[in-house]
Amino acid sequence: MNAGPAAKRKRQRAIRDIIDAEAISSQQELAERLIVRGFAVTQATVSRDIAELGLVKMARDDHHAYVATEDVASAPRRISDERLRRILADIPVTVGRSGLILLITGSPGTASVIAQAIDDSTLHEQEGTLAGDNTLLVLFAEESRLERWLARFEEIRSEPAFRPTPVEASS
Repeated sequence: MNAGPAAKRKRQRAIRDIIDAEAISSQQELAERLIVRGFAVTQATVSRDIAELGLVKMARDDHHAYVATEDVASAPRRISDERLRRILADIPVTVGRSGLILLITGSPGTASVIAQAIDDSTLHEQEGTLAGDNTLLVLFAEESRLERWLARFEEIRSEPAFRPTPVEASS
C-alpha cells in the first residue's frame, strides 16, 4: 500500500489523523499505528514522513508527543520601529558597507539586540541579519534594496525615540 504518490499522501494523511487523535511519542509507536491501519512502513519511511509533514515533538503533560508545526501557537509578532528607534537612541552605531553587505557596529554585546530589533521592525528589504558581539551584518540581494533599506534605517535613527513622561503623583 506504499507505492506511488497517492499512497504517500494517504499514509501522510493517516499520520496526521493519528497524531491528532492520540499522543504519539516515538517513530516506532507511529509505525505500529500505521501498520494497524494497513500501511506497510519502516522506521525510515516514518522518519521521512515526519520531516516532510514538519512534525515536531512538544511537551504534553508528563511526556513528549508529535504535533504539526501549524498547531503550535506562537506569539504574534508585533512589527514596530519604536524598539529599534529607542535602541539606536541609546547605542551609538556606525554604518559601513562592503558590496551588498552593511556592517553596523555598536558597543560590545549589543549586536544581537540591534539585529533582533531590525528583524522586528518594518525594515524588510534585507535578506537577513547576522550578529556577532558588537558587529552586525545586514545582507542584501540587490543594490536598490540596500539603498532603500539604508535610507529608511537612517530615517528611523534620526527620529526621536518615544519616551513616556513620568506621571506625577497627586497629593
